[in-house]
Order: sequence, then C-alpha cells, then structure tokens
Amino acid sequence: MKPHQWQPLIEGMLEAVLLVDPIQLRILGANRSAHTLLRLPPDTLMGTAVVELAAAPEDLFFWEDVAAGLSDNIFSETLLQRQDGSTIQVERRVSLVKVGLDNSVYVVAIRDHTSQRQVENELEKLIAELRATLESTADGILVTDLDGAIRSYNHLFAKLWGLPEDLLTQRDDAAIYSWMDKCMVDAGHYMERLGTIARSPLMEATDVLVLRSGKILERVTLPQYARGRPIGRVYSYRDITQRLADEARLQLAAKVFESSTDAIFITDGEQKIITTNPSFERLTSYHEEEMIGQTPRDFFSEQSNNDQVEKLLEELEIKGFWEGELWNRRKNGHAYLCMISLVRVQDEDGKTIHYIGFFKDRTETHTAKQKIEELAFSDILTGLPNRLLLAERIKQSIGVASRSNSTFALLFIDLDHFKQINDSLGHPFGDRVLIEVTERLKKCIRQVDTASRLGGDEFVLLLHQADASGAEICARRVLEELNVPFTLDGMSFTVTCSIGVALYPADGMTMDDLIKNADSAMYHVKERGRSDFRFYQRQMNIGLLSRMKLDHAMRQALEHDSFRLHYQPLIDLASGQVIGAEALLRWNDKDMGEISPAQFIPIAEETGVIVAIGNWVMASAIKQAAKWNQGNQVLRVSINVSALQFQQSDFVENLAMALQEAGLAPDRIELELTESILVRDANEALRVLESLAKLGVKMAIDDFGTGYSSLSYLKRFPISKLKIDRSFVQHLPDDESDVAIVTAIASLGHALKLKVIAEGVETEEQRAFLQTLGCDELQGFLYSPALTPAEFESTYLFPPQEKLQSS
Repeated sequence: MKPHQWQPLIEGMLEAVLLVDPIQLRILGANRSAHTLLRLPPDTLMGTAVVELAAAPEDLFFWEDVAAGLSDNIFSETLLQRQDGSTIQVERRVSLVKVGLDNSVYVVAIRDHTSQRQVENELEKLIAELRATLESTADGILVTDLDGAIRSYNHLFAKLWGLPEDLLTQRDDAAIYSWMDKCMVDAGHYMERLGTIARSPLMEATDVLVLRSGKILERVTLPQYARGRPIGRVYSYRDITQRLADEARLQLAAKVFESSTDAIFITDGEQKIITTNPSFERLTSYHEEEMIGQTPRDFFSEQSNNDQVEKLLEELEIKGFWEGELWNRRKNGHAYLCMISLVRVQDEDGKTIHYIGFFKDRTETHTAKQKIEELAFSDILTGLPNRLLLAERIKQSIGVASRSNSTFALLFIDLDHFKQINDSLGHPFGDRVLIEVTERLKKCIRQVDTASRLGGDEFVLLLHQADASGAEICARRVLEELNVPFTLDGMSFTVTCSIGVALYPADGMTMDDLIKNADSAMYHVKERGRSDFRFYQRQMNIGLLSRMKLDHAMRQALEHDSFRLHYQPLIDLASGQVIGAEALLRWNDKDMGEISPAQFIPIAEETGVIVAIGNWVMASAIKQAAKWNQGNQVLRVSINVSALQFQQSDFVENLAMALQEAGLAPDRIELELTESILVRDANEALRVLESLAKLGVKMAIDDFGTGYSSLSYLKRFPISKLKIDRSFVQHLPDDESDVAIVTAIASLGHALKLKVIAEGVETEEQRAFLQTLGCDELQGFLYSPALTPAEFESTYLFPPQEKLQSS
C-alpha cells in the first residue's frame, strides 16, 4: 500500500496523523486534523522535513534518534510550532509500519496536550509555593494530623533533630518519633507533655527541650484549623542554645590572633590600623608601630593597583566583606601576591566599630599555578589553547551571550589533504606546516577571539560576540590567508582548508553541540569539493545520522547475505543479440525496504565498506558468469569497480583467485572503471591495468565524458571499450550539445580502435541515432531492465536466445 492510499484511513481518525519517510524523514501524508492542529492550509505538509515542526532542541534530538534507528515505536511529550509562530504541547507516538513486502513508513499520531498540561502546571505551582513557604521559615516545622500522623516537615526540622538519612528517604512516622524520644535528656517528661498536648486539640503551648547533643530547643505548639475546625497540629522548633560567654570568646580570639600564620591587622571604625599580629611583621617587614594610624588604602595602594583597591573598599562598605588576590610590596620593595580577606565588624546598632584584614603570601603558589596552567591548557606544538582552555572560553562566551542576549560563532577548520604532507614529507615537516598555519590563523582573528587546536590538523576559532556576518568575514579571511603559498626548505606549496560554522544559541547551547554541528557543516564542505566554508543547518545532523544508519545496515546486509545481483543485457547493435550482461547491485532492507544504489553506494564509498561490498559483487558475479558459460555458451559479464577497491594492493590477486576458484576464463569478465580511478595516479593505475591485461580480463571506461580525461593516458592504458554515460543519451537526438558530445566520443573511441557502448537507451529514436554513429553495443530499458538471474536465464539463455527485434 502506498502512502496516498492511507489517506482515507487517516482522515477518519480524530487524532492528528502524519506519515513520514523512514530515510529522509519527510512527510508523505497528513490528515485534516494535523493541518488544523498546526493551523496550516490543507495539503501543505506534503514533502516537509518533519524537523521543521520542532519547537525545542529536545525534539530535534528526538528525530535524530529516530533517524539513527534507535527505536521503531516511541511515545513522548513535546512542543510543536504552528505556522503563526505559536507553540503547542502535544503527546506523540511514532511507530514504524511495514507497507507491503518492501517498504516501511513512520506513522506519527499527535494529540493536543495543552489544556491538561496547564492544569498540571497550576497544581505543581501551588504545591511548590506551599513547600517553598514551609522551607523559608526560620524555624524547624513539623505538621501532624489530630492522631499524630506526620503530614509534613521541613529541612530545618530534620537538621535540628539530626534525623539520619534513611529516615529522610522513607515514610516511617514511628521511627521518627522513636528517634526524637532518644534525643531527649528527660524522655519521660517529654512523653508526658506530648500526651497532654494530644488530649487537648485546641491547646497552645510553649516548651523548652534539652537534647542529648547539647542543643536547647524552644517548641511552640499550635492547633491547625480548616473551616473553623481543628484538623491537626503545627510544631515549630527554634535553636536557643546559649553561645559561649563573651569573655571566653574574646580570650580565644586573642590566642588565634597571636598564633595565626596569617598576617592580621585590625582598624578602628575610620579604617585606621590600631594593631597587627606577629605574622604581619614577618610577611611585610613592617613593625606594628610603623603601621598604627595607616589605612588599608595607604598600605595596599600603589600606581599599578589603585583602581582595584578603591573598588574593593567600595565593595567592603556595601557587602561588609571582600576577598581576593592583590599584588603588594614588602618594606624592601619586593613584590608579592597576597590573598586578602577584609571584614567589617558592627555593633548591635549596626554601627561599624572595626575592620579586620587577613592575608597571606601566595607568590609561589601563583607561579606554580601559572606553569601548570600553561602546560594544562596549551597545545604543546603550536602553543594555542587546547580543548580544555577552549571549553572555559566557550563557557565564558555562553555566559556573556546569555546575559546580553547576543551571539557568538564557532569555526571548525580542517586542513585539506594534510595526511599527504605527513605521508610524503614526514611528520616533522608536517609539524612545521601546522606552526605556520597557526601564525596565519592568528592574523585572522581579533584580540578578544580564541584560536585553538583540537589535535591533528583540526583547529577551532571562537569569535566572541560575532554574528553570521562576522563569522563569514572571518571564514573568508582564513581561506584567503591559507591560499597564499607556503615556502619551507625552498619548497612552495599551498594548504587549503574546509570550514564549518556554528552560531550560538541557534546551533547549540553547549560546547559539545556547537563543535559537533560545526564539524558536521565542515563535513559537508569536504563532500562538495573542499576549500570553502558552510554554515550549519539543522538538517545536517539528520542527514549524518541517516548515513550512519545506512552504513550500519549495509554492514549487517553483508553479514547476513542480504545483497543480491541483477543483470541487464548488453546488446550487440549489429546482430541484435545478447552478448553479455552488466551485474547491478540491489538491496532490500527489512526495515527500510528497497534502497536505491544511488542512495547507499556514495555512503559506502565514504565509509570504506564499498571495498567489502565490491569484493562480494566480484565473487558473486564471477560465480554466476561461470554457471552461464558452461558448454558452448559465451556470455561476458561486466562488473563495476570502485576507486577504493581498485586501490587495494591485493585487488589483482583477489580477482585472479576468484576466477580460478570458479573455473572461469578471464576474458568472460569485463571490469568497468571510472575515469577518476585512472587519472588520480596514472603511473600506479597503469601498473594495475597492465597486470589485469596480463591476467586476460577485459576493461572498459565507465561513464566516459563525465570526468576529467587525458587522451595521453587513454592511449597508454590497455582499455578495450568506452561507455557513453546515460546523461548524454537521455536527450538524444533532440539536444544539440548531447549530439555533439556523443558523436565526439564515438569518433574518438573508433579512432583509438576501441568499442563504444551506450547505456540508458530507452527509445527507438535513441537507438537509431546511435546506430548511425556506429556504436557497437547498447543497454537500456528499450531492450530490458535489470533482471534476476532466474529471469535472465529464462528470457535469454534457455532456450537459446533469439535475435532481438527493435520496434
């Protein structure tokens, strides 16, 4: 059943329903309820990426999970964005449903949850306000019903009575009362008093409780009323334990003052120093007599820190204390860093009577800290901030941006083909290049920005309070700067880079999200030719996860032998007979259905799994060719070879072994190679081609004319055939440009004594035109689509094939 055939079914449902493609995550169908819910005109959701409905970052992560195939049945609550910009709270269920034998579709059922959520929020708010009131009191509170069952208590109550952790995490009234009984010095009187209170529901009482811990608590007992009737009791407890006598405290303070290793000074209410301790003289070299009458401003101020001293004294007056680091000088003029704490002391009426200062020498600690930070936060090779320091800088930028409602940018930079420099010239030379790149990157940013190295040839630029325009200017500046040739050891060369850009907060709220998304944008630059920049788009992660999902599924398909080969006949134009077949890969996944090679082959090439797939194709096609070439049957089978597979050092050996194991003559196999394989490293390609020619297999250049060709290479290579790409054939004979190109390819091939085959032939007009050019072979739907081995045999091999008559 196709998605549009589901429309009558989903239109009959009260819920909003969407049908979503499992690979692209685009909407295939939606009922009227969905359009009404989202306030959209009918039939406007078709083809929309489902992530465009997301109103929160969490929902984007949800669809990333779906794209990654983490579940085929997910229930969740989320926010959706309507066309007018408003958002609604909904309940949503996503289910993967099989559609026929080969395809699947996600069914997304959505229910408006706004009203229910509003009621729940109001209830939660009321409960939270009541709890906050209970916790904000200065007393420990215990609330019970008339029978003594505990209804609630606050944290201060638990703290005053020292309730153990296990009583805080479980409801056990008897255990709490037992604990309180054990805490009392006079438990008998305590229990008797509780009994009296329990027998008198309206009684108000105040008691003093002496605990074994030494605390003395004042307990106030009041009845709790509801609608004029008592419903329980509220007990409040306040710690009234007497402090140490003032005299004892003063004696203790004097001992601390004299023996403390901290330098201490005390001033009067006007900030004039009245005394210092022995440690003060040891640290500063000033005697107490020299300091009496001076103020902290006189002692700490010098030209370099006047402003800081004024600010700390202002804060001391406002807050009553100040703590921080300050550079000062000893009597001999030597500078030292001191850690200072200043406190304002007031009397009972709030009048300032003293200021007390504590400070200690932190110079050695500061020097050691600087060295440790230099090692911990810097890249050893370039001296740039490393990931750890970058994380701190990004955290600071997030704080500034969130307070000022501004933005900043992150540029993820990856050098293009840097591995070739390391492999060919060595890592020491590569390190020198990285240092040169670092110097150029520094020229491209402002003083407030940060250039960092993550490792290898990856760099990140943090552009403080920059918008998209500022990020674009910086990205273009980096590209221009790196395009200027480098010169090292008399050698000139160019190092280009690919740049991905992510903006806060649109593209991520954390460092990890911003770097991941900038990296994703950079990856798309690499895909499209390198040496450029690109801003992150939300669909990129969906695409990346879809590629990861397909990559995993391909590896599973290899493991479970889920791939299959179909064969399209190759027709000799002169005789009209089938002279061969091209092996074409097909894949039907159990969850995603039939997947086009145009979707999965590029991803297989990116991830490298194409090598394993190519080996399977080669082995399977050779076995099939061996079966078809038994007896007097002569049939050539063409096999496509990827660039990665061709570059494997054991490619020729594997092919020879497969031919030997199948008992197939090598000339019954034809390898189709793209031009890019042959011109990337012409000398190495020629070596491999000569080995293949010596083995006896035939070779053809596939998709000829779509790449970059060199006639000198073409003349040298042992190639026997050129294949005209279908993109040039489909508009024949009406398109003049295609006519010119195909004519030139046919003439070139025949001039070099090569056979010429055209693919994608679908009409009689195309066939007739190609025949006038003298094309040798054709393939396409005009004759036959790709067939299963059984279909191919029954149609063309058994009984012996008839001459094909074109209509």
